Amino acid sequence: MDVMENPDWTIPGYPSALSGAPSAPTPPASVAPIAVGAPAHTEDPFSTPHRGPLDGMRKRIGSAVVAVVALVAKFFAAIKGAVLLLPKLKLLTTAGTALVSVAAYSLFWGWTFALGFVVLLFVHEMGHVIALRREGLQASAPMFVPFLGAVIAAKSLGENALAEARVGLAGPILGTVGSAVCLIIGEATNSDLFRALAYVGFFLNLFNLLPVVPLDGGRAMAAMAPWMWFLGFGALVAMLLIVPNPILLIIVFFGGLETWRRWKLRKTRSLQQAAYYRVSPRNRLLVGLVYIGLIAALAFGMHETHILSSGGHSFGSI
Repeated sequence: MDVMENPDWTIPGYPSALSGAPSAPTPPASVAPIAVGAPAHTEDPFSTPHRGPLDGMRKRIGSAVVAVVALVAKFFAAIKGAVLLLPKLKLLTTAGTALVSVAAYSLFWGWTFALGFVVLLFVHEMGHVIALRREGLQASAPMFVPFLGAVIAAKSLGENALAEARVGLAGPILGTVGSAVCLIIGEATNSDLFRALAYVGFFLNLFNLLPVVPLDGGRAMAAMAPWMWFLGFGALVAMLLIVPNPILLIIVFFGGLETWRRWKLRKTRSLQQAAYYRVSPRNRLLVGLVYIGLIAALAFGMHETHILSSGGHSFGSI
């Protein structure tokens, strides 16, 4: 190890490192007696200085401040992490509800059909999401509700009834494409699974075109003929009486509330309501053509795949 040089340091009886002259032997120093029991007054230069009670209090306060600062830093780091994870959380919500729906439908149809069914629901809802974003509106990711389908959340469906119709019809349009793809795959591979998925996809998109809010057909009627809401609601009630079903009962309940609310708003004859439902004849005709064309295409698709739904066929055995 390195030794620090000291010019005043000499060894008794040896030459000085500086002068080179011999030094006289140094007699041993006399040792003074120390009384028994008396404290020695020597100090250790390396000993820790004595700390009083004030120093201890300062130390505890300093430790507490450091702990609080560290806690606050962790808190803000957690907030920052949560903000960065929000898009991922939305994705997890979609994936989580989709898995729950697949598990629920699997109890009746088997997991393969249940998985394909949920994918078709996702395709339908993404049609609405894409249309909303084209209208400059924010839309949530699809969330799945077992036995009720899927939903998306948006603050508005557009600035007017025409925009609402575009958003409403976008779901069945993309849903029809998805069902047609299933039919093509089923025919190409001779797969009853994909034919069954195509049939159910055609049926669900056709059902959604019933002219009653909040179904997609009711959104189209906002731009075509709002009075058709009552006709669609009557059709729903008739279906419920012919085939009692808890899901139909829920749709009838919410459909009745929404139809009544919308009609009351229209009866106010306010300038805002008049502007919302003002649609040019040309656009009204275009919406009508798309609406009727979808009904025809979906009915044809069901006709081409209807054999799988006859004879008490169970999708679980596909």
